[in-house]
Amino acid sequence: MQRWQVVIVRYGTRQTVRSDVYLNHHLYGEPDGPIGMDYFFWVLRGTGRTIVVDTGFSAAGGANRKRTTLIEPAAALDALGVDRAAGPPVVVTHAHYDHIGNLGLFPMSPVSIARAEYDFWTGPYANRTLLHHSVEDDEIAHLRQVESEGRLRPFADEAVLAPGVRLIRLGGHTPGQTVVLVDTSAGPVLLASDAVHYYEEYQRSMPFTQVANLIDMYAGFERIRGMVDSGEVRYLVPGHDPATLARFGGTDGTYATIGEAP
Repeated sequence: MQRWQVVIVRYGTRQTVRSDVYLNHHLYGEPDGPIGMDYFFWVLRGTGRTIVVDTGFSAAGGANRKRTTLIEPAAALDALGVDRAAGPPVVVTHAHYDHIGNLGLFPMSPVSIARAEYDFWTGPYANRTLLHHSVEDDEIAHLRQVESEGRLRPFADEAVLAPGVRLIRLGGHTPGQTVVLVDTSAGPVLLASDAVHYYEEYQRSMPFTQVANLIDMYAGFERIRGMVDSGEVRYLVPGHDPATLARFGGTDGTYATIGEAP
């Protein structure tokens, strides 16, 4: 079995309040308060292979929402030695602005995405206000371009992208919200992306404010919990928790790794 190293890249951040990130926060009977939100993408390093999971927000997407860029994703990829011109596979866990903002950096890459995700954002409800605010129109147009170029690799509910890398559609946050299960030398790692924004969200089953299907989001928490309890997952990596880097030994504020480099 191929073993991979997971590299967690923290490229952006912001400060907000709890009522801005937890759906109907007032129902918990708790005071509001400040909370941080970090922005990540992930690089998988295997023997002679690299896979990029999500591509971060673009300069325009971040500026439109007043997000703070800590390192340009292109610079972070270059620092990690990712050869973008070689067309490494790219996984899109979902099509929000902070996950597909730099797909243009990979003009030769095959792009894996859940069919439900692509169909939704290219369908009739994508422009509704409560959903559309999380995407950039030109980035959705770029997804269409990837499809027209024959580089899109849509899957239904699960797919094996490579030995030791499994894609699983959970839905909830978006119709095709996907998590990525990776075999590493340290044990199996679940890149939860925005199926789990924060450890607290998962531990307390507190849905995020942006949700396409609330029941699917709750069910996603339960499925992940079962994977952790059974040992199928050893390390859970959420999509936005500021505690993530420190939990996995990151010391420079930008990178942390799980598993040994092959």
